[in-house]
Amino acid sequence: MKFANQTAIVTGAASGIGKATAQALAAAGAHVIVADIDTAGGEACAAALRAQGHEATFMPVDMTDPGSIAAFAESAQAQHGRIDVLVNAAGWGRTAPFLEGTPEFWSKLVALNFVGPMTLAKALLPGMIEHAGGKIVNVASDAGRVGSMGETVYYGTKGGLIAFTKSLAREMARYAINVNCVCPGPTDTPLMAAVPDKVKEALIKAIPLRRLGRPEEVADAIVFFADDRSAYVTGQVLSVSGGLTMV
Repeated sequence: MKFANQTAIVTGAASGIGKATAQALAAAGAHVIVADIDTAGGEACAAALRAQGHEATFMPVDMTDPGSIAAFAESAQAQHGRIDVLVNAAGWGRTAPFLEGTPEFWSKLVALNFVGPMTLAKALLPGMIEHAGGKIVNVASDAGRVGSMGETVYYGTKGGLIAFTKSLAREMARYAINVNCVCPGPTDTPLMAAVPDKVKEALIKAIPLRRLGRPEEVADAIVFFADDRSAYVTGQVLSVSGGLTMV
């Protein structure tokens, strides 16, 4: 299998795109570390994967807390040795006008969507460098490329994650570590479920394929960047948006 004898960490794996990615990587032979702050959801995801005959372990992590991230990374490497793949899929936002935002809300968005992925990558990169290889896939957002109304700071963090991906890819290329980014468009996830119906209807009308994306479709792009088919691809951004953006 493609990922036999490989260990992959997927953050935000209790639901949505992270959960679909954990499923896809496990089905392809990886031992998946299901990482999430949602203990019940994360344990259920890992248990479901094991019930299907796959290798999966749940490990809790709070991606807004540097101490939690450091402890998670240390424990993951101590228990599983080499980490071959890191998928930073954890993320959160809330639709609201920019002028209604507060510094506390902005700080949470920045910590979870931008600083958290950077912190975890830094914790795991020494091990990847030691083993002369690895794959990091960051999950951003198409709105981080082109902008959108209603979640301005959230999209700002995703734009930062895109820029981080490109710059880190340049630094890590000498160590044979690939760093790429997947940018979902509107996708049928729990986060999308909180969006008002009128907004969702408007989004669907704007999408050339006239539907929301499925988490599994985003996971397919993530898995491409995680395996050897993308060995000569780094610093790239792939939109999975049904044609909503074409940049």
